[in-house]
Amino acid sequence: MTKEEILKKIKGQLIVSCQALENEPLYYDKMSLMPFMAKAAMQAGAKGIRANSVRDIEQIKKVVDLPVIGIIKKDYEGGEQYITVSMKEIDELVSIGTDIIALDCTLRPRYDGLTINEHVKKIKEKYPDIVLMADISTFEEAKNAELMGIDFIGTTLSGYTPYSKKVEGPDFELIEKLVKELNTPIIAEGRVHTPEHAKKMLEIGAYCVVVGGAITRPLEIATRFIKGMGL
Repeated sequence: MTKEEILKKIKGQLIVSCQALENEPLYYDKMSLMPFMAKAAMQAGAKGIRANSVRDIEQIKKVVDLPVIGIIKKDYEGGEQYITVSMKEIDELVSIGTDIIALDCTLRPRYDGLTINEHVKKIKEKYPDIVLMADISTFEEAKNAELMGIDFIGTTLSGYTPYSKKVEGPDFELIEKLVKELNTPIIAEGRVHTPEHAKKMLEIGAYCVVVGGAITRPLEIATRFIKGMGL
């Protein structure tokens, strides 16, 4: 799928994040359950999927004909990043035809001593036609991502780095600033818990919205209900 085709498909739409880590109830070691989540999201009208790991992405792409934002979560000693950190993960995601590859584009020191700019330069040299999404936590990181020529900027990490603003719900203020001051399509992601949140993101100019925990993580959803009920 070309970048132009992806842009057309996801503009103003919902992307559903279908992920289950090994310590979560929906992770099953014998088979991936995420294709079922992705199929349900597609039937509901979602126009894209965000997924983690080669296993899940390969299986998801067999059952849905939607653009997939792919990541591989892995910790590396010596760095705080864990979303598609090294070239090894990029290679794996490219090899299975991932439509958009998202990676941590924060300005934190990396495990390999490279700056994020140096790392992205190497990626683009190796894969000139790659479509990249920068997962960022602040305006400065987003601006740097645009200067690097990243195709999409996502607010995925806002509130999840030690220095980024902590808010209860989505970071509407950051989205609004990014939309006004940058030219790169902005993907709203992070603590979008309600349809009203998602709708507001589009109203303030987000290119599209990613929702995960509020749709595909029953443990998180049930916990939110229990807490809200004061139980």
